[in-house]
Amino acid sequence: MTTQAVRHTGRPSLPLTTEAAVLHGAGDIRIEQKPLKPLGPNDVLVEMRSGGICGSDMHYFAEGRNGTNILRQPTVLGHEGAGVVIAAGEAARIAAGTAVVIEPALPCRKCPTCLSGRYNLCPTGTCFGSPPTDGVFARHVVVPETALHELPDSIPAEIGAAIEPLAVAVWAVERAQVEAGHRVLITGAGPIGLLVAQVAASRGASEIIVTDVNDDRLAVAAAFGATKTINTANEALGLGDMDRLIECSGNSRALADGILTLAPAARATVVGQARPTVDGIPLGFLQRYEIDLVTAFRYANAFPTAIQLASSGVVDLRSIITSTFDLANAAAALTAPVTDPTKLKVLITY
Repeated sequence: MTTQAVRHTGRPSLPLTTEAAVLHGAGDIRIEQKPLKPLGPNDVLVEMRSGGICGSDMHYFAEGRNGTNILRQPTVLGHEGAGVVIAAGEAARIAAGTAVVIEPALPCRKCPTCLSGRYNLCPTGTCFGSPPTDGVFARHVVVPETALHELPDSIPAEIGAAIEPLAVAVWAVERAQVEAGHRVLITGAGPIGLLVAQVAASRGASEIIVTDVNDDRLAVAAAFGATKTINTANEALGLGDMDRLIECSGNSRALADGILTLAPAARATVVGQARPTVDGIPLGFLQRYEIDLVTAFRYANAFPTAIQLASSGVVDLRSIITSTFDLANAAAALTAPVTDPTKLKVLITY
């Protein structure tokens, strides 16, 4: 990297390496110095302020894999991240000192899928923190400018990493086509389900029913405006004529049972990570009543809406952030939601 290729630095020198949480295998995460990629003309160097723990990070740490993606080489985890720009390549337009959130998926932006606007489905796309692509659990990250969204002053970068799961919720509600007056069933009261509930409320849903097997999480759902909560460990759903099901738990039984609550011409949307194959889905019921079964994968063009919802206070990000850890304690952060089910969104702060 030459100084001629960098502008807006605001600093006399830039780091060549950075401290990062590197996963070497299941249960084996190490804090190491990693070399930083030289800035290209359209790249930006971000000094991180927060990184969010996602279920996929927890799977990689616990099992060395997430679904069909297997850890095959040491990889920096993390795809939820926010920070402050400290340098930009010569063609980048963003200024040093700008607070940003990182959109972690890196599509090719050239294929027919990307050009159609559905860049989240790019067949050759990569994603920060999805092995072998290094992620954002590091003090500094080099990011293409196209992956950055500016944060307003009302959203500190120290909690900005929570915008990424909010973008998941925004896209889930968009895919579910929630409209004013709809009765919405949300299965799973983890961070995504709780954010989906708030986004659905912002779209005018008249009823928002949230299910889970954890009373603490259901209490949070009620505080976020759920009109009803159901602990399915000890209570039957007992619902009917629901307009929308948004499945956020990844539990196939929750999906099957939720579908059976839907009214004719309703819509079920799968958001929680699905298994490769699922038995027990009531296909005949879906067909008989022309119920649409759709899926949601990450998001497309959802970050601006997520930032607006959080900035305006329509969605409360702070209330889902239950604990923070420093980078040196990344292993503890990755296990916190498992060892303590009251933990919702866990952040690594820098």
